[in-house]
Parts: sequence; structure tokens; C-alpha cells
Amino acid sequence: MPPVSRSASQPELTTLFASVQQHFQDVIVPLWQGPGWNAEMALPYEALDAEHQPLPPQRYRAMACARQLYLFSSLIGQVPAAEERAAALFRSLQQHFHDAEHGGWFYSIDPQGAPLDQRKDLYTHAFILFACAHYWDKVREPLVESVLNAALEVVAQRFATDDGLYEACLERDWSSLQTGPLQNPLMHLAEAFLATLSVREDAGAQGALVELCTAMQKHFIDPQTDALMEKPLGAVDNWFEPGHQFEWYFLLESSPLLRGSKLHASLDRAFAFTEQLGVDPQTSAVRAMLDLDGRPKDGTERIWAQAEYLRALTLRPDSEAAVLRQLQALQQRFLHVGGWYECRDAEGEVSRKDMPSTTPYHLATCYRGLVEYLR
Repeated sequence: MPPVSRSASQPELTTLFASVQQHFQDVIVPLWQGPGWNAEMALPYEALDAEHQPLPPQRYRAMACARQLYLFSSLIGQVPAAEERAAALFRSLQQHFHDAEHGGWFYSIDPQGAPLDQRKDLYTHAFILFACAHYWDKVREPLVESVLNAALEVVAQRFATDDGLYEACLERDWSSLQTGPLQNPLMHLAEAFLATLSVREDAGAQGALVELCTAMQKHFIDPQTDALMEKPLGAVDNWFEPGHQFEWYFLLESSPLLRGSKLHASLDRAFAFTEQLGVDPQTSAVRAMLDLDGRPKDGTERIWAQAEYLRALTLRPDSEAAVLRQLQALQQRFLHVGGWYECRDAEGEVSRKDMPSTTPYHLATCYRGLVEYLR
């Protein structure tokens, strides 16, 4: 990659990022240490309202627990009591969601802690793998590594298919639901494999990752545009999401292992196409869903997609002006004194004022990318 230019806007970017980081540590993280934490269940509530009150719980998801485990693992050494919170989340992951009879982890439990949706989905297992890799890197406890190994094993043995891809969802007893593969769980599995490889040598995870990216290129990349579709090529009512394009681009570009792959080349070629169709030039807003002709299927602006676009820009050549512009857009359109806005509608009006427990993961990974960029 060509060297990133450093212009006169560097001090402005550094100052702005310091302010955004301070907001994260002073406003967002405390929401999940205080009102967002159900101490009785030792789990985060699914979401807080605009007044920082928990929405009445309908369920607790293993994926949400795992994302918060990643969040507090990433804050160990930076935020008081982060290590204690990470330990509590790790215990809860096992206590509430692990299926002792069939292996793997349930999707969700009810407000009283009984299993609710007992299916096994790849998205959940990918986040458990991702979170445990990061947590183990911080604490190096044998029990954490054993869960990491169990997650790798169950993904390989239960979800893997013959073509390098993975089923999106299975029954509790691992019988088929005929879901087939879907882009989003596969992307987070790639992210989880990368997290594993960042903390230890693992030939199995490395081989599976390379095979997965080869299969993604074959089954999900549109040959005309190089856009990465949400369902396999040929599926009815297919679409692509700019936020996921940017998220994949970051994962591939940031990995020495994957940077020379055909999938990386496709996402690199598609970057300008994705920006042109998927980013509003006036507001820098990332559109949610498009068909291949560029027609919006969903014009909602989501904070996670904004964060992923910003993170991807940090790995583009000569990107400083774009990074500054996008960080300004994130701060001005989505962050506020009480937390953040989850969504704006196609007209730019705030359409969701609740704050889900899963969103800080996106902000934390985005800000981590910015730290690397400014270094």
C-alpha cells in the first residue's frame, strides 16, 4: 500500500479523535457499567432508551454477551473494573448459553434465564470465538483458551460445508435447517479467525480462513462489479450492503495473509463503486442496502456502517481528508452528550433513539483502527 500522506489537517484529526475517544470512555462505556448492566443476571440488557433506562427485556442473546466481552477485554488496563466485567461476561457466556447436552451455544435465553431460541447460529459462534480470542490474549487463562478451542472445533465440525463455506444456522441438535451460507456470519467468522491468528499460531484457523476467502470470491462476488453480495450468487432477491463491503475491505487489507488474495483484489476494485453508490456525497452517510443497479432497497443510515466506512478509509492511500470528513460526520450525526443515535432514516431524521448493547463493539473496533492510523 502506498504511504498515507500527512497534511496540515493532522492536528485537527488528532484533536477531533481525542474528543471522540473521550466521549467513548466517559459516556458510552459507563452506560454498560451502570444502567445497562443487569447485575442479577450478570448480563448486559439488550438496549437502553434515550433516558438511559433499560428497555423491558424480551431476551438476552449470547452474541450480545460476546460483543460486550470483547468490549471490556479491549478496555483492560484502560478503564477501572474492565477486567472484572470481562470475567463476569465470560462466566455468563458459559453459564447461560452453553449447551451442555449438544455442545455449542444457544442463540438466546428468556428474561428469567431459561433457554429461548435454542438454535445454533454461526453469527453467534463467530462472536464467541472472536471475543474469547481477545479475552484470552489479555488474561492467558487456560479455561478461556479451552473455550476458544471448543468454539473453533464446533465451527469446523458442525457448520462447515464441503465447499469452504458454512451453514448460517442449525437446529439445537445440529440437524439441518437448510439455511445455506449467508454473507454476514461468514464475514464475522473471518474476523474471528483473524483474531485467533493475532494471538497465537494456529494452522487450522489459518487454513480455514484462506479456504473461506477463496469460497467467498467464488460464491459471493458479483463478476461484473466485484461487489460482495449478501446471499450466494444466483439467489432470489439478492442485494449488497456498503457497510459490509467496507467491513470486509478492512479485514482483508489489514491482514498480511489475505492482502494478496483474489477476494482482497475484488473488494479493492469495488471500493470506488461502493462509495459512489453507497455513500451520500453531501452528508457522508452510508446507505444500508442497494441492488446491483444502485437502487436503494433501504436508505437507513446506521451508526455501525458509518464506523466501518471510517475504519476502511484509514487503510486507503492519501486518505487523510476523507478520514477527517468521515470522523466529523460520525461525531456530528451520530454521537450526542447522552450516547449515540443508532439510526437515521433516508431523510436524515433520527429513527431509533434506543442504544443497543451490541453497538459499542463497532465503535471500539473503529477507534482501534484510528489509533493505528494516527500512530
